[in-house]
Amino acid sequence: MKRCKTHLVCVCLFFLAAVPLYAQRGTLGVDLGETTDKFGALPSSTGPVFMVEGQFTVLKANEKTGRPNIVAGGDIRVPTDTGKHSNEFAIFGGPEFQYHNFTFGVHAQVRKIYQPSSIVDNQFFVRDKMELVELPIVVKYVFGPDKHYFVEAQGVPEFSPRFLSNGQLNTLPKPILDHGYFVRASAGYNFGKWYAKATYETRYFKFVSDNLGNPNGLYNWKSNFLTGGVGFVF
Repeated sequence: MKRCKTHLVCVCLFFLAAVPLYAQRGTLGVDLGETTDKFGALPSSTGPVFMVEGQFTVLKANEKTGRPNIVAGGDIRVPTDTGKHSNEFAIFGGPEFQYHNFTFGVHAQVRKIYQPSSIVDNQFFVRDKMELVELPIVVKYVFGPDKHYFVEAQGVPEFSPRFLSNGQLNTLPKPILDHGYFVRASAGYNFGKWYAKATYETRYFKFVSDNLGNPNGLYNWKSNFLTGGVGFVF
């Protein structure tokens, strides 16, 4: 838990320092909600989760040269029960193109996931940490009076994760990805200096079952993430 608090402080300081110095426009928000996680054939577990997220524009779009907005940001997710749910933090950056009420973008993203351990048949199973490189497609749409309402969707098939030891002494072969994906949708209202929004995300990883690195399918993971929150617009 101390490690997660350290990441949380670092992310907050990064946004507070970077937004005034470099950003043309940015957001910083706090979300609360719940996450439901299921690993292999084990029972699913649901618990509260806390998230801090932010995004800012590093370079503003230039219509003359055709340059899009260049954005950067990140998030950190901390569940109340780290014994059953994953800690996550991520940073991203990429271009966003505006067309009327739409924004289309690609965010190059690096995400690190600290997966929980499990007790199976009275044995302690420690999962490796996962590092993901993701390239989600992002679509945003604003509408309504003064364009204060907004919806956003993003998603992508997952690439093979990089696995890092989580402190276990007897290491197994690394799991081999069969397929995976994540899809996220948000909707909210921009009040000018602050906003409110709700977010739903589903993520799924399936690893090759006949590989020794995925005993009893314990690395297979399905996650549903639902939050609501508020944030500031800079």
